[in-house]
Order: sequence, then structure tokens, then C-alpha cells
Amino acid sequence: MVFLINLARVVFAPLIEPIRATTGASNATLGLLATMVWVGSAVPRLPTGFLLTRISRAQAIFGSGVVLTAGTVFTLFAPTPRLLLVGALTMGLASGVYIVAANTLVSELFPRTPGRALGQHGVASQLAALAAPGLVGLALSLGSWRFVLQWMAVGAGATTVVFTLMARRTEFPDAGSEDRDVIGAISAQRRIVLTAVVALGLTTMIWNGLFNFYITYIKTTGLSEATGRTLLQVAFGAGVPAFYVSGRLADRLPNIPYLLTILAAFTGCIIVLPTLSGFWPLAVATAVTGYVIHSIFPAVDTYLLGSLPDRHRASAYAAYGAGMMVFQAPGSVVVGVLLDNGVPFGTIFQLMAGTLLVVLTTLVVLHADGRLPSGAKA
Repeated sequence: MVFLINLARVVFAPLIEPIRATTGASNATLGLLATMVWVGSAVPRLPTGFLLTRISRAQAIFGSGVVLTAGTVFTLFAPTPRLLLVGALTMGLASGVYIVAANTLVSELFPRTPGRALGQHGVASQLAALAAPGLVGLALSLGSWRFVLQWMAVGAGATTVVFTLMARRTEFPDAGSEDRDVIGAISAQRRIVLTAVVALGLTTMIWNGLFNFYITYIKTTGLSEATGRTLLQVAFGAGVPAFYVSGRLADRLPNIPYLLTILAAFTGCIIVLPTLSGFWPLAVATAVTGYVIHSIFPAVDTYLLGSLPDRHRASAYAAYGAGMMVFQAPGSVVVGVLLDNGVPFGTIFQLMAGTLLVVLTTLVVLHADGRLPSGAKA
């Protein structure tokens, strides 16, 4: 199920150029289209924290599957870019509910090795990102990019039914039964939540803007759109081993130094990437960038879910997800607006690198001063 949930969030990246060709939409509109998925993913996260104080994790996951199916069907038949925006928002809503409920459930099912479990869950998610460019290419070869949405709608409906049948036969842990005070949990865990939001929010905003316009950027280097899809697939493919390895490392390494190392490596990638040209140098840099950025997700999830107490886990994680996504969601529309106003990719990369350096420097200084928490408040 997580495969389709993440596919809904990343499928618009390889669809931007085909949608541009069929609708004539501007960079700003296309950026907004990609952003709407992530806005949708942000909006329900904190409400899901409240929802999980009343219903089970499995019931919330079922609801996300229903919303994903309905949203994908709506987007499939949307005739205009404006209605596509509505469909993308709805597809994003499903992912927001799912991620809060499912990641919390996974960490509770495997309390001794949360990093390993979350990493494996992330691998399944990342396989969707790896498949997205290929699925779009296949759909285009069959005549229409909408075939991707058709396959997704059928898959979402089927996996929701399968999950429901399996959930009825499974005995889930009651670790979240004490999590009944969302505001109290956020207040008690505000330091670790804020640290995670700062570390990941602006970083993923930059990644969001980069990967959604990566094919467009690759075309400016003189390579073809098909090559751009291949390189985007390389970036997403590198995330598969990244989730697997990083989840295990997160169980073994000190959380904050590990996070700062990943952030520093990603900053270096953004600095180096625009200096390269040619397929093979770009392919290597793309693979490294994809591996590094995807390593940060299981690291942050383990940092939070591996240390949050049962009575605070879902509520505090929902607050983190909402805060992080507020920063992340606008990434694509920011890049699209900059491009429409004549800002070249070289300048955009400089702005990205400068932002990351500010975030990294701030976190390093705070960590050296002992002001970043190494784990949740007991």
C-alpha cells in the first residue's frame, strides 16, 4: 500500500513535461500542480494526530486508501489544469493520513529495531519513486500519460481491500492506547519536534523543488527529456539502498551527528551538481544525491519514533509531519515561479546551497552548545 501512497506524491515529477505538452501550462502552474500533492500531504497530518486518539491506526490507513482511490479517479478524468490541481491535492491528502498512521504503527510493531523496520517500509515506498519515470514512459508509449493514473486507481482500490482483510486477522499492539492528549504531547516533546522540523523542512523543500523540475533542468544541459527521466529514475533508485542502509545505521549511530553528516553531504551535492555536464558525470552525481537525501528520512523517523514514549508517539509525530510539510510543500511552486521570472537554474542552485548552508551552520552551532536533544523527553 505504501508503494501507491508514495507513487501518488512523486508521479507528477515525470508527468510535468507531458502535461505541459498537452495543456500548454506554465512553469508556475506545473510547479503548483506538483506542490498541491505535498500541500495535501501536509494538511491532514496534525488532524490525523487527533484522529488517532479516537480510532485505530488500521482504521486510519483504510481511510487513506479510500481517499487515494477516489482522488486518483478524479484526477484521471480531470479535463483542465485547474481540476488537475484539485485531484493532486486529494491524492496528497491520502498520503498525509497514511504516513502518520502507518509509520507510527510500524515503529510500535518493532519497538526494538524501529530504524530497521522503518527503513524496510521506506524501501517499499521508494520503489514507487523508482518506478514512476518508467511507468510514465510506458504510458506515453501507449498513447496517454493518463494511463498511469488509471493503473494507480485500480491498484489503490485493490490494495485497500487486501489491507482491510489482513487487518481483520491481525492483532495489533495497544501501545497507542495512552496517547490521548495531542496538545500535551506536542508541548512535552516540542524540542525534539522542532529540531526534526528544522533539520528536514527546508532540506526537503529544496529536494522537492529539485526533483520535480529535474527533467526540465537536465534538458537545459543539452540532454534529452528521455535522458532526464532516466536520471530521475537513477535518483529515486539510489533511495532504495539508502532507506535500507540508513535505517540500520540510525539504530546504531548517535542521532544528531548522523543527521548533520547527511545534511552536510546533501549540501555538498547541491553545490557540485550544477558544475557538471555530460551524461556520466551527471549520472554519478545524481545517484550520490539521491542516496544522500533519501538517507535522511529513516534517520529522522528513527530519531523521533524510536525515542518518543507510547503516550506521545502519534501526536508528536503528527505535529512534526505537519510542521515539516509546511516547509516542504512549496518547493516546486517556488522553483516554477523563479523559472517563469527568468531566473536561471544556476542561480536557483546557488539559492538552494545558500539555504542549506544556513540550516547546517545553525544546527551545528546549536549541537556544539548542547541545545539539540539527542532523543525524546521520557
